Amino acid sequence: MGNLGALDMYNIPRVCKECGGVMVFKGVGEYRCEDCGAVDYDDYGKVRSYIEEHKGATAAQIENAVGVSQRTVRRLLKDGRLEIAEGSNVYLRCELCGKEIRSGQYCPECEIKVHRNLEAKQRELMNKNARGFGFEQKGEEGQKRFRHEE
Repeated sequence: MGNLGALDMYNIPRVCKECGGVMVFKGVGEYRCEDCGAVDYDDYGKVRSYIEEHKGATAAQIENAVGVSQRTVRRLLKDGRLEIAEGSNVYLRCELCGKEIRSGQYCPECEIKVHRNLEAKQRELMNKNARGFGFEQKGEEGQKRFRHEE
C-alpha cells in the first residue's frame, strides 16, 4: 500500500467542520484550520491523547471513548505508531516467530532477517538487470557487426 493510502485509513481531517477551511497538519495527529483556527485530530491523535490520560487503556475502551475502531488501534500498533504499555498482559505476536512484541510486525531479530532478505533480493535484482561493460553475455568476441542494407 502506498503512503497516500496509509494516510487515508487514519481519517485525516482535510476540511474544517466549523468554516469549511483547509486543515493544516501541526504534528502528533493534530490539525488546525488555517482560516478560523479550529483544531481537529486524526485517528492517531485521538488515540494518543486518550492513552496519555488513560494509561493502560484497552482497544475496546479506546473505541468506546473516542470512536476509533479496535481494528484501527491494532493497525496503529502494527505500523509502530503506538506501543503496548510495559507490564501489560496483552501483546502482539511477531509474524514470523510468534514471540511477544509491544509494537510493529516483527521482533527485533526477525526484523533484521526480513531486512537482510529484502536487501539480498534487491542486490540479486540489480545484478540481474545490470547492463554495462563486463555484464553482457559473451558472444562473438572481437568481431564487428555491420548492418547490411540493400
